[in-house]
Amino acid sequence: MRIIRGLESFPPEGPGTVVALGVFDGVHLGHRAILETARERGRRTGLEALACTFDPHPLEVLEPERAPAPLATLEERLALIAELGLDATVVVAFTPELARMEPEAFVKDVLVGRLRAREVVLGFNHTFGRGARGDARLLRALGERLGFAVHVMPPLVVDGQPVSSSAIRAALEQGDVERARRYLGRPYALAGEVVAGAGRGRALGVPTANLRPERPVLLPRGVYAAHAETGAGRYAAVVNIGVRPTFGETTPVVEAHLLDFAGVLYGQRLRLAFAARLRDERRFPDVEALRRQIAEDIAAARRHL
Repeated sequence: MRIIRGLESFPPEGPGTVVALGVFDGVHLGHRAILETARERGRRTGLEALACTFDPHPLEVLEPERAPAPLATLEERLALIAELGLDATVVVAFTPELARMEPEAFVKDVLVGRLRAREVVLGFNHTFGRGARGDARLLRALGERLGFAVHVMPPLVVDGQPVSSSAIRAALEQGDVERARRYLGRPYALAGEVVAGAGRGRALGVPTANLRPERPVLLPRGVYAAHAETGAGRYAAVVNIGVRPTFGETTPVVEAHLLDFAGVLYGQRLRLAFAARLRDERRFPDVEALRRQIAEDIAAARRHL
């Protein structure tokens, strides 16, 4: 998949396109339905299937205090979109100038004029243009006038709940990684560099890799079962998110004990895909009690994984 960063980098000439329009934060199942529809329409019509996404998130520009914590970095989003087989993704810089563009001008100048849209696919609740005045109804009216087709995707329902980024964040904030997985269509994951820690785990006989996440951690404090992906392979893991209260510490950490792994991970990239929440974080009366609980956590993680 080609990645085109900025509208100015989009080729001025070329074939018509089917444009999947959205921020696609997290690329959850609802987003996948939009993107896959664009891909299939492209294959059926011979048009280029194109995702048009925005960075940063519009709320980071319009109302920073209300901007949601991201479910995926931009690079993660692009990788997930690429897996779906689209021809290209255009990353549009969301700026105050773009936010002030009237929706009619956005459709005429950007979608049709620049991206050569012959068909547009969007979610039922997607808005665009100044004051979020552009919506599916307006897009359909403009499509009739300007000569492009519009496909509006209805909400995708899982477990009786419409799938949305806000529903996924709510599940994660409750530690419900299994519900989040059902909405995402894949496990919720965190990735980043392994950095040096205090060495507490090694002293307990369970060495841990301390992760510096690339984006905010949405999960509450607790112990989780996860799959750890490293350059050396994939391992089952027990992950602690918290402050290690038994040792009186206050700095939040994400630390993973990789089962059946022996090696050094400092400076390497580590990805943790969460499978289950095992328990809350709690303070133990002594180190031996903590060591016994860690053994139970490892056994529980093996059962889950």
